[in-house]
Amino acid sequence: MSFTHIAYVDEAGDEGLGKLKADQPGGQSRWLLLGAAILRGADDAHLPKARDKILARFPKMQRRDLHFRDLKHEQKVVVSQEIAKLPLKACVTLSHKVTLLGSRWETKFKEPGHYYNFMTRWLLERVTAHCAIEAHREGIQGRLKVVFSRRRGTDYESMADYMRFMRDGREKITPVRSIDWSVFDPADIAVENHSVRAGLQIADAVTSAFFQAVEPNVYGNYEPRYADALRDVVMRKGSSALNSGVTPVPSFIKCQADDAQMAFFRSFIK
Repeated sequence: MSFTHIAYVDEAGDEGLGKLKADQPGGQSRWLLLGAAILRGADDAHLPKARDKILARFPKMQRRDLHFRDLKHEQKVVVSQEIAKLPLKACVTLSHKVTLLGSRWETKFKEPGHYYNFMTRWLLERVTAHCAIEAHREGIQGRLKVVFSRRRGTDYESMADYMRFMRDGREKITPVRSIDWSVFDPADIAVENHSVRAGLQIADAVTSAFFQAVEPNVYGNYEPRYADALRDVVMRKGSSALNSGVTPVPSFIKCQADDAQMAFFRSFIK
């Protein structure tokens, strides 16, 4: 059976909960984001050509893979605008680390892999729901492949074990939401290098665009223009993208965002 959907996943920010930026010079990011670019299986083969078309906008660029962080501001705007034309959906989960400091989760999330796996769960709950709805609408059996960008220090087999643990109903507390196991099997996880998969490069751009909309720069400012350019492809449930394609963690109300960040999140309600 072929895959009806493919989700390419990347992160922005880090998992550190020690010295956050703005509290300490050279500290860790204040937000951790996981984002996905979700395509229909039939569209995946066309993605390298689409990526190359984006890179062709920058003829002086030497490298032939897309790294959002290496682009200039005006190039980031163009990349976001071009991605918004592609047949994909974007889904991003955004965790504000200050909500974890002093909480019962802080010690656990300082252990290797726990924070990343937790954010992966939030992301896949929403991605699989989207894929299941699309498949049901078309009267087909959905099947999702998830491709992670390889990152040093991540134990992907432990991640798969964690997902099997959830799938088999072995959690002590029944979760409010769940990954839709009708369209996803932990065996359908792949891990590949950013440089060899166009889909991972697109996912990097999507996730980084939203990261810069909420993570303060060295002057304490945000840059929402890149994420704004992606609005047309952000995943929605009904008319709203909030808590679907754009999901603050632990929630919109409890994420302790400032006024500018809250206004940004509210803008995805309609």
